[in-house]
Amino acid sequence: MSFVNSAGKRCGSWERLAGMKEEGGHAMNRIMHPLAAWRSDVDRLFNGFFDEWPALDRTTAFPALNVWEDERNYFVEAELPGLRMDDLELTIVGSELTIKGQRKEETIKDAVYHRRERGTGSFVRSIRLPAALDADDIKATLQNGVLSISLPKAKEAQPRKIQVKCLDK
Repeated sequence: MSFVNSAGKRCGSWERLAGMKEEGGHAMNRIMHPLAAWRSDVDRLFNGFFDEWPALDRTTAFPALNVWEDERNYFVEAELPGLRMDDLELTIVGSELTIKGQRKEETIKDAVYHRRERGTGSFVRSIRLPAALDADDIKATLQNGVLSISLPKAKEAQPRKIQVKCLDK
């Protein structure tokens, strides 16, 4: 789409706006001022939004999880280096899995630490899975710092083949 400015010159929409500014400026200011204010408001909204919701920041989620499924099961892997089985508690309520644990702070006597970057303390991570589960058959193992959980889908959540009858004669 093109426009013709007051000098009779064809120009595109942005060129038209620039031409309006050259021709007096007031029309351009009337058009751009509300847009600039709106853009500033939107920028301010989104810049502050993520600051107020630390849970949306990937770095705050502990433990890191991989979650996937096949036809019969959901699978969850959680990275938990340095934790032992007695440091962990898994619970299932409906289709929500909760992993609780605690990494105890180990301090070496008479040590002067230059860095302590490994997190310590308690954590809780819950995820809701999209279908009903067979809670009696859930299995979990911990090996090399990776917690692996197999969560079978309830029979009603598993795919079933439906027999189609032919009514043609």
